Amino acid sequence: MPELPEVETTRRGIEPHLIGERVASVIVRQPKLRWEISPELAQMLSGQVILGVERRAKYLLINTVQGQVMIHLGMSGSLRILDSSTPAETHDHVDFVLQNGRMLRYHDPRRFGSIFWLNEEYKHTLLENLGPEPLSAVFDTNYLYAVSRSRKTLLKSFLMDGRVVVGVGNIYANEALYMAGIRPDIPAGKPSRVRYLKLVNAVKQVLSEAIEAGGTSLKDFVREDGSPGYFKQSLNVYGRGGEPCLGCSRALKEIRLGQRTTVFCTRCQT
Repeated sequence: MPELPEVETTRRGIEPHLIGERVASVIVRQPKLRWEISPELAQMLSGQVILGVERRAKYLLINTVQGQVMIHLGMSGSLRILDSSTPAETHDHVDFVLQNGRMLRYHDPRRFGSIFWLNEEYKHTLLENLGPEPLSAVFDTNYLYAVSRSRKTLLKSFLMDGRVVVGVGNIYANEALYMAGIRPDIPAGKPSRVRYLKLVNAVKQVLSEAIEAGGTSLKDFVREDGSPGYFKQSLNVYGRGGEPCLGCSRALKEIRLGQRTTVFCTRCQT
């Protein structure tokens, strides 16, 4: 699944092509995604000028005066900027056609993504109860330490809880915990404030580096121009279970936490 860096990379890639452009039409070939696309989308968006593209958690928000298009890429979704004459291929489900002869095309083989029209800014049940953005000033040591107190949830699961902080998916939770030197399988209420300071800094660093590298290319994700992200070559632990730790050479341990693959070093992470 595309995680926050992949979604932010997509946002940065498509926004320059969309901002200030008028939508000529919306072509929906397959409305049945994770939730069915409402006919309201084409009715409301056609004729609107795009004011900007934002991201909230893993949701992309295309803004107009009348409302917002909220897109989630699901497991295998992607967005491309193409000439509007480009023939549709299998799994090309939605085209946002612009008056300038270009279009934004939504491609999703597994159809686990979603596209909604929002009449009111940020008003949708999927956006309710979300935690702060991990790269924002709100997400700091004081915040994370305070919400972790007395929590028995295992630390990695706590870090991946979107009500605590948004967008720290499995790959980056593994990497941040390794960078901070903290085991993923201890209760969230156990680490000290000093250790939470290290974890907050690690989360911000890992996500920032991944965004700058263009996202992590895993299976289905490629950037808006079709090229892959390159952060995968920088992974320290994720996908390396049983391989030597890059810090101490001990074999990395791989377990399942919350039904997700978890890799860590039993020596470097305590």
